[in-house]
Amino acid sequence: MVCVPKLTPADAVAAVRNPLAFIADRWTPDPRTVRRAALAALVMSVVIVVTGGAVRLTGSGLGCPTWPECTAGSLTPTEALSYHSAIEFTNRMLTYVLCAAVGWAIIAARSEKPYRRSLTRLGWAQFWLVMSNAILGGIVVLVGLNPYTVAAHFLLATALITVAAVMWQRTGEGDGEPRLLVGKAVQQLVWALVAVTLLLITAGTVVTGAGPHPGDSGDVERIKVSWSGVAELHAVFAWIVVSLTFALWFFLKGIDAPQGPRDRVRDLFLILLGQGVIGYIQYFTHLPTILVGLHMFGSCLVWIGVLRVLLSLRERAGVDTTADLPAQSYDAVSASIAGPR
Repeated sequence: MVCVPKLTPADAVAAVRNPLAFIADRWTPDPRTVRRAALAALVMSVVIVVTGGAVRLTGSGLGCPTWPECTAGSLTPTEALSYHSAIEFTNRMLTYVLCAAVGWAIIAARSEKPYRRSLTRLGWAQFWLVMSNAILGGIVVLVGLNPYTVAAHFLLATALITVAAVMWQRTGEGDGEPRLLVGKAVQQLVWALVAVTLLLITAGTVVTGAGPHPGDSGDVERIKVSWSGVAELHAVFAWIVVSLTFALWFFLKGIDAPQGPRDRVRDLFLILLGQGVIGYIQYFTHLPTILVGLHMFGSCLVWIGVLRVLLSLRERAGVDTTADLPAQSYDAVSASIAGPR
């Protein structure tokens, strides 16, 4: 039987004034709990993108024609509305699940001992990104699925995935000064990979904005560019990303770099292969809904994979045993290329 201390009036006041500090004073989570909480927030940030894609691909973007209500005078779909309303409303409700996951990550990070301000800040950054994107999502509905606002909605979701992935990585590291595991040449190559991947994702939003899935069966504005031309540009960026990843893997192997960065690059290459296969199949089969949804999911995995490659280039003192990237010693053929020993 676990004894639960009595809640005094002073405790109640403290809990109201600063609930996070109140919880942190009475609970110390296991490091694995903090890491799992951060992972839950990352998973939900991907889920919300996939379900948002489902809204678009089923033509349910205006299933709830207003915001924050679903329809005038009702927060929930009415019987008069179609299944599109249920799909759109479900996606809206999943935002609350995402908020719960982010809140759990914030609470776990705030309660960890010793207190790590960097983790808490990353958690709060996710919260404000979720709130901003919820407002932007409302604007998307109110302006009738304007493709530029839809693109911004996806890019802001990508920013959320970025912060969530960084927080998940940081839960498995210490707070010491980062020590680079590779040299400047490798760092520049990876940053080029990050930049081209961002161009790839941005081009993908333009393809969506100009393509045959406007998000609603009604008359929805489209981006007035050649869809096939933008799709080909998107494919060019994809091939550049694949080429950079392939070159990076051989480069790291050639200089006998640590296993961590090599594993992350290998993982990214495998994700890119799967994403490329899906991309070409959907292009030549005229964008079937299920493949476009898988491609959106793959886009999230590609970006997370690129971020993991970037974050694997350094280590921090005090790495926890639950970390994915343990420090490793290695012999380099050139200190200027491979980085500090």
